[in-house]
Amino acid sequence: MENVVSAIMRLVASLLAVTVVLTLHEFAHAFVAYKCGDPTPKWNGRLSVNPFRHFDPLGLVLFALVGFGWAKPVPINPSNFKRYRLGLGLTASAGIVMNYIMAFVFYPFVLIVLNFMPEIVFLKSFLFQLFLLLYSYSLSFCVFNLLPLYPLDGFRIVDALNKRRGKVFRFLREYGQWILIGLIAESFLCRIFVNFGVSIMSNFDILGWVMQFATKYLGFPILALWGLAFGMPVQSLWGLLV
Repeated sequence: MENVVSAIMRLVASLLAVTVVLTLHEFAHAFVAYKCGDPTPKWNGRLSVNPFRHFDPLGLVLFALVGFGWAKPVPINPSNFKRYRLGLGLTASAGIVMNYIMAFVFYPFVLIVLNFMPEIVFLKSFLFQLFLLLYSYSLSFCVFNLLPLYPLDGFRIVDALNKRRGKVFRFLREYGQWILIGLIAESFLCRIFVNFGVSIMSNFDILGWVMQFATKYLGFPILALWGLAFGMPVQSLWGLLV
């Protein structure tokens, strides 16, 4: 019975964390686009923190189950930007920056719950999982969107910074989404094999390896700063994320 309750709590915490992370990410895109002169997000009801304005059901479920997913893209019209390339670059990077800031904001709650909250049935365990997932999902979505593959934010940042449209750019624009789907599918299959005891398949999880490598180094400043504030060594904080 306890295992069932734990599994349900994990799923609920995961869905709540995904909802918050995706909503803030898309709201940041909409807000910055609007501030740069484009009213399109507001006209489409996306200048909102209402999760239902941003949900893509399949992307939400995949994110909760496998750690990779998406929301409905915020519609923009770059022609409305006061400064075209600056507006395009700021709008594209807004979601990534928001997720990193939120990872920094959510992490101390992990330590507060762990160190100071009394044991109250399943409440402490649930809140610990929730804040830890809010941190890890924020950071992983930040890293995931840095990949320069269409239609991710990383590609749109490249688009904003790159005036030339060479072969590499055209290739990423045309085939980026298929490469992305292939990487997600390959990562998902590798995880299935690992769950069935074929641990060697973790070495072939390309997207998983990239995500782990990048989140480790991008997450280090967050762990180091909050570890210093709470008097906890970074090594012990790594252990919470395993």
